[in-house]
Amino acid sequence: MLKERTFETHLAVLIVGAGPTGLTLACELARRGVSFRLIEAVPGPQPGSRGKGIQPRTLEVFDNLGIVDRVMANGRMAMPMRSTAPDGVVKEIVTEGLGDRPDMPYTATLITPEWRVEEALRLRLMELGGTVEFGTKFSSFDQADESVAASVVKEGVTETIHARWLVGCDGGHSIVRKQAGISFEGETREEVRMIVADVEVDGLDRDAWHLWSHREGMFALCPLPSTNLFQFQAGIAPTDDPELSLANMQTILERLSGRTDIRLREPVWSSLWRANIRLVDRYREGRVFLAGDAAHIHSPAGGQGMNTGIQDAHNLGWKLAAVAEGAPEALLDSYEAERRPVAVGVLALSNARLKEATEQRSMVTRRDASTMQLGIGYRDSVLARDDRDDTAPLRAGDRAPDATGLTTFEGDRRLFDLTRGGRFTLVNFGATAPPEALPADVNVLKVRQQLEAPEDLLDSEGHLSRAYGATARSLVLIRPDGYIALISDTGDVSDVSDYLSMMA
Repeated sequence: MLKERTFETHLAVLIVGAGPTGLTLACELARRGVSFRLIEAVPGPQPGSRGKGIQPRTLEVFDNLGIVDRVMANGRMAMPMRSTAPDGVVKEIVTEGLGDRPDMPYTATLITPEWRVEEALRLRLMELGGTVEFGTKFSSFDQADESVAASVVKEGVTETIHARWLVGCDGGHSIVRKQAGISFEGETREEVRMIVADVEVDGLDRDAWHLWSHREGMFALCPLPSTNLFQFQAGIAPTDDPELSLANMQTILERLSGRTDIRLREPVWSSLWRANIRLVDRYREGRVFLAGDAAHIHSPAGGQGMNTGIQDAHNLGWKLAAVAEGAPEALLDSYEAERRPVAVGVLALSNARLKEATEQRSMVTRRDASTMQLGIGYRDSVLARDDRDDTAPLRAGDRAPDATGLTTFEGDRRLFDLTRGGRFTLVNFGATAPPEALPADVNVLKVRQQLEAPEDLLDSEGHLSRAYGATARSLVLIRPDGYIALISDTGDVSDVSDYLSMMA
């Protein structure tokens, strides 16, 4: 019999699900001092490479969180691919990314197993004073005007947690979503299946991601950096044996690659993937929010799913923190308004890539700006304000560009070094000094001809002014999640004050 305990806790946020999305959200709240609990039903960290491609925009999120070096140390940028055609012709595919860009610190995809990403996020969460409550299963909730009462079970004991908001980051089978009555629209294509597994491999080098195309389907072995494993991926027809055994995987390998000299060892993790493509009709029901796979499920083609979830959390986290600290509740309405259109676009991209891969019976190897998520923006958001016309290449709502070649009292820096930490940043290109009424936690940077104060910087190479299309009076306000909130090329400081008062 379950025992029941009721705690009249007054948490700001209860997060259900400690994958990359839930962990990112927890880190966002922890570094702002917002009370939360992060619960996870499984008893401990989970193995498995699963999503293994980290896109440049997500690396920027990790930079902002202070974990990008840790993540990159266990990954490989721009991993080359080696594709073998049915006639045996081998093609080397170099994935160079977007080249050297002063406005983009990361211009290629990083390959690293998903469990490494979770490991880095858990360590950062611990540094920020948070933890994951493993073995704690979410059961149900009731919500009132001011709070949510959620029932969770741990070690046979039922506990009631009271929180101001509940966020479901609990994956495609989300209990939070089902309890909230939110529709998950889309389809499951049973005829499109793939075996995915992490295995040791004998007889194959780790210099590249190895791909084989075959009339029956695609096959790939991708070396997983920082491990001695490969990710095994094999498309299987409806009539094929889906058994996740070493013997069956070896048979598939030999049939699809035509090679008998490559030997697999017992998988340490395996899964049968089905093409499940779905999107919720809304991201919110009262005080309940959804993020990550709980809100959208994609094909792995293009490497978008985990990245989109992490960026959901990055968007929602600062808004929940702002409202917890006194900002108007209406700010939370912008979460769905900004993120659901992104998911629609990502689903369209993933579906197109899946269709191409299915028709060609091979993996789509093309990587370009569309997959890197650097072009995602929110120009139509109620949070985007500027005095520029539609022809301007940079507008409020766009991703805030980076810039190298900045000189400060602390030495040479890039813009992202100075905006890291999740605060609003005001970049003043020469307008009259903003009024002292600006909130104390706003990070102010002043572009000067010479250094006079700690907040001053020199745009020594002109990259900053060019990236922002700045006039001699421009004011640019950057949001905590790295998107542009406001641009005033006329240098109207009252616009900045008015905008920030909306967040107070």
